[in-house]
Parts: sequence; structure tokens; C-alpha cells
Amino acid sequence: MTAPSPSTVTAVVPVRNAERLLPGCLESLHRNGVGRIIVVDGLSEDSSRSIARRYGAVVLSDEGHGLPHARTLGVQAAQTPWVVLADSDVVFPDGSLAALLEEFSEDGYDALQAGLRSTAGPGYWGQALAEHHLNGRSRWWFGLVATVEARSLLLEHGFDDVFESGEDIELRWRLRDAGLRTGVSRRTLVEHRFAADDFAFAKDQFLMDGTGLGLMVRKRGWAGLRLVALPLAAATRGTLLAVTRGEPRWARYFAAYCWFNYVGMARGLAR
Repeated sequence: MTAPSPSTVTAVVPVRNAERLLPGCLESLHRNGVGRIIVVDGLSEDSSRSIARRYGAVVLSDEGHGLPHARTLGVQAAQTPWVVLADSDVVFPDGSLAALLEEFSEDGYDALQAGLRSTAGPGYWGQALAEHHLNGRSRWWFGLVATVEARSLLLEHGFDDVFESGEDIELRWRLRDAGLRTGVSRRTLVEHRFAADDFAFAKDQFLMDGTGLGLMVRKRGWAGLRLVALPLAAATRGTLLAVTRGEPRWARYFAAYCWFNYVGMARGLAR
């Protein structure tokens, strides 16, 4: 099958208070020749909406219903056969969208995410997040950060609005159950940035991730029970890697990661 061109793709970008990161994301999508950009705003209190309009994006509102609902609105409003789901913290290097679309088509994927090259500011927690993202096994787990799919497939399978976080895991499991092929590119990488590099931001990430895991266990029952071990396994592996590489300073990060993931998981299980 001939690879779709960037001009036949709509980028759906959910945002909330993303004025610092959004210009870089939208500028990179324009440089890559994307056909249309739809920004779905989550009741931002900053200039995100005006920035999106300045870059020629169609601006919608999710009325505060959350990230899965925002993505659904964007996909429904798209008028092209292909959609790229792009988070505002991602920057596409020149030519990367065309390369991702080519791999998507040539290798017969139903959904393909670009690989992530995480970067951070000088703060400890941002640096630790980037280190974890670059070296953790989850780096190669399919997600929705910079992902190409057919619009029809997204409309058919949709997103579960219950998931404020972890909706990528939930969709990945459903696509797998449907016999569809998903993956993460090792050839095409995009820059993945963090909105902040302080402890408050990292803690929020841990809590959201843990809540998503807890919701998955609730939804999947026994099949999802193995997810309970993920934070401990990731923290143990990360700590051992840090120590063996002579970088014990990351152990503090993994202790907090493990604890707050389980706090979030308890919240998800209690819903």
C-alpha cells in the first residue's frame, strides 16, 4: 500500500495550560506538512487557545471532560482518512512524520507511535523522568503521544472516558484483543519534553500513572492483576541500573515513583 502523505493527515492535539510547549509542537507539525491541525482545549487558563489559532489550528473545547474525550472530539472533527495523535509536549523533527507514515504503511501497522527521545531542564526530577523514559522498558510500549492511525479505526474502537490516565494502556489492550497490530518505531524518533522539572510535576505524573493502572485492574479483573507488580518491578530495575552505572542519585526518584504509583493505584481501585 502506498504510504499516506502528511498532507492527507489531521493532527489532533489535546491541550490544557500548554502555552510553553504548544508553539514548538504546532510549528513542527507545520514544517512536516500536516494537512490540518485540530487543537482540543481542556478549559485552559493560559493563552493556549490563542496560540493554537495563531498557528491556524481549528480549536475545540472538551468542556473539562478530560483527555480521552478530547481525543475523541478531535478524531470526530477530522476530515482526513489518517490521524496523528500528538501531545503538546512533542516536537516532530523535519521529515519525521513522512518517515513514520512510510513505516506505518510498509510494515502493515494498524497503529504506530514514534519513538520518544525525552529531554528535560536542569532540575533533578525532570532529569530523572527523562532518564527513566530513555532507559525504562515502557519506552517501547505502544501509546498515544505521537501516533498514526486510520481515523475509521479510532472511531470504531474509541477511548474510554473513565481513564484520565492510562487510556493508552487500555486502548492498546483492546486493539490487541481485536487482533490489530500496534508498535513503537525504533527508526523514527520525536523529541518528548516535560512541562516542568520539579517534584510536584513528577509526583502528579506518578499519581496519574498509578490511577490508570488501578482503573485497568478494576476493568480487567484477573487479566489485569499482573499490572499491580509494574511499579515495583520498574522501580527495582531502575534502581539496580542506576547503582550499577554509578548513578545512585536516581534511587530517590525510583523510591518516590514506586510509592506514589501505588497511592494512585489505590485511588483507581477505589473508584
